[in-house]
Amino acid sequence: MSSQTPQGGEGMDLYDKEELNRKIKEQKVVVDEVSNLKKNRKVYKQQPNSNIFFLADRTQTLSECKNTLDELKKAHQEMENLEKTKIKK
Repeated sequence: MSSQTPQGGEGMDLYDKEELNRKIKEQKVVVDEVSNLKKNRKVYKQQPNSNIFFLADRTQTLSECKNTLDELKKAHQEMENLEKTKIKK
């Protein structure tokens, strides 16, 4: 599968929308997984651009994951609103 982005205005919007939908689905899985952990389970968080993991607080990690999901949903809604305004014009 190619990781190249399509060229052009509408094609790029479609690619961005698909990528955003993929990230939202991925984040939903993360939130579900973390929220279903038993209280005594440990959570490790990976450092960006690294293979190093550090022990993290489960409730704080869940909160961060939910915030990320909310931000992604907000970006998706903004993209939908932009598409609607383009169609009206």
